[in-house]
Amino acid sequence: MIAIVDYQMGNLRSVQKAVERVGSEAVVTSDWREMERADGVILPGVGAFRDAIAELRRRGLTEPLRAAIEGDKPFLGICLGLQLLFDVSHEDGEHEGLGIVRGDVARFAPRPGLKVPHMGWNQVRIRSRTPLMEPEDDGAYCYFVHSYYVRPADPSLVALETDYDGPFCSMIGRKNLFATQFHPEKSQASGLKLLERFVRVARPV
Repeated sequence: MIAIVDYQMGNLRSVQKAVERVGSEAVVTSDWREMERADGVILPGVGAFRDAIAELRRRGLTEPLRAAIEGDKPFLGICLGLQLLFDVSHEDGEHEGLGIVRGDVARFAPRPGLKVPHMGWNQVRIRSRTPLMEPEDDGAYCYFVHSYYVRPADPSLVALETDYDGPFCSMIGRKNLFATQFHPEKSQASGLKLLERFVRVARPV
């Protein structure tokens, strides 16, 4: 079973349906006990960083999330769920994140001709191998909706890069921890393959 963390900040049902489509039971929950029992945890997210981290703290979910990752439970962050893992975000001020990954969250620099948010289909390029991406996925198109991007302090964590007025990190990978800036649940075949591989990591045959 895959636990999808409910903190009222994401398209939870779309993620749940996508995980079910690739063959796994998926439960939307804010109960840390279900997260503890789950084979893997997904932290989705859409919206403002400040509101999201405040809601996670209000629901008492920050420590269970850390415990899941530190306990080697397979974990997948999606969009805002990637950004929340970092030390700090500069979205509308400066806001402390979960601090699980060293680095920060910055806004695309405005310039004439550059549309922010970055929205729509864009290619991903493999920078380091993870169990969620295969060599043939290099250059795959995935779906993005975001104005901010992550800057890991450790460049070896960058699993995928995407070009939008220069390269930015579109996925991180480290042991059991994976997180994407794009939305796998909206990325059609490419996204479903990634989710299927995550389920396989969480529930090896």
